[in-house]
Amino acid sequence: MPPIRLVIVDDHPIVRDGLRGIFAGDPGFEVVGEAADGHEALAVALRTGPDVVLLDLRMPRMSGVEVIRRLREQPPGVHVLVLTTFGDDADVLPAIEQGATGYLLKDTPRADLRRAVQAASRGETVLSPTVAGVLTAKARAPEAPRTLSRRELEVLKMIARGATNRDIAGKLFITEATVKTHLLHVFAKLHVKDRAAAVAAAYEIGLLRPAADG
Repeated sequence: MPPIRLVIVDDHPIVRDGLRGIFAGDPGFEVVGEAADGHEALAVALRTGPDVVLLDLRMPRMSGVEVIRRLREQPPGVHVLVLTTFGDDADVLPAIEQGATGYLLKDTPRADLRRAVQAASRGETVLSPTVAGVLTAKARAPEAPRTLSRRELEVLKMIARGATNRDIAGKLFITEATVKTHLLHVFAKLHVKDRAAAVAAAYEIGLLRPAADG
């Protein structure tokens, strides 16, 4: 089997040196590039075509999450294994959502890290116990209620009746730009992208009721 081609990305030279040392003596790995910031990481990864990018998240010039997103837009084949100090959901969830193959903390033992890179190169999901716990807790947590302000609900009710932005602006004595702003807030809160989907979602979760609002 050819060695796993690896790019190491971290803004601390000492960390990069240590990681390179973990893989340098193993014929199953080949470190084909290193980077100290997000922009450099993206350029090195695109130039070298590695099997795995071992990536820190918090870096200058471009965040690790943005690097993951941009690499995902490229032809398939590059797997990103996050290796960072941070294991809270503010860091974990965006990285996983953007397509990271795995997420490990920097206290991972050397042998476990090598095995994780091997697994990531096969496209297998690799999570540290702490990160797995964060994701499990998130999955079990009840969804936050999707509440609208009084004015947002007024706008949505009028949309459901077929009103245009101009109609709504005239009825509520506000500008059309303000109507658009209210709609953007509604879309964000209901996790939808257009007016029809917003109305459908509102009926589904009980914000609108045909008997009362029809």
